[in-house]
Amino acid sequence: MAKYLLLKHYRGAPAAVNDVPMDKWTPEEISAHVQYMQDFADRLEGTGEFVDGQALAPEGTFVRYDGEGRPPVTDGPFAETKDLIAGWMVIDVDNYERAVELAGELSAAPGAGGKPIHEWLEVRPFLTAPPTITE
Repeated sequence: MAKYLLLKHYRGAPAAVNDVPMDKWTPEEISAHVQYMQDFADRLEGTGEFVDGQALAPEGTFVRYDGEGRPPVTDGPFAETKDLIAGWMVIDVDNYERAVELAGELSAAPGAGGKPIHEWLEVRPFLTAPPTITE
């Protein structure tokens, strides 16, 4: 089994086919989207492939170390100008092909008008060993 992170980008990724921002959806469309995500996670929990997942708030701050005895440096909460990761799911599957298959299925979550979003999801494997460096 291999773990993969499925990242849902709402900015910073190629535009989805049904590219209507969630703040323009009706309450019913939002409920249908959230239900799809929950049903998907429940199904994967049943197969043993679901590890964890969360939706994320749009606000965030980049932080970095600025030297001994100095406060961390932040860039401020400017969600409207950054890549926006809306959520993530960790899956534990047999192989990369299964991870891609599930990401494709998750991409079909409904959006505006009840139609599938066809959003791009980023599939990232967990690093299991340090990379091998050859000369």
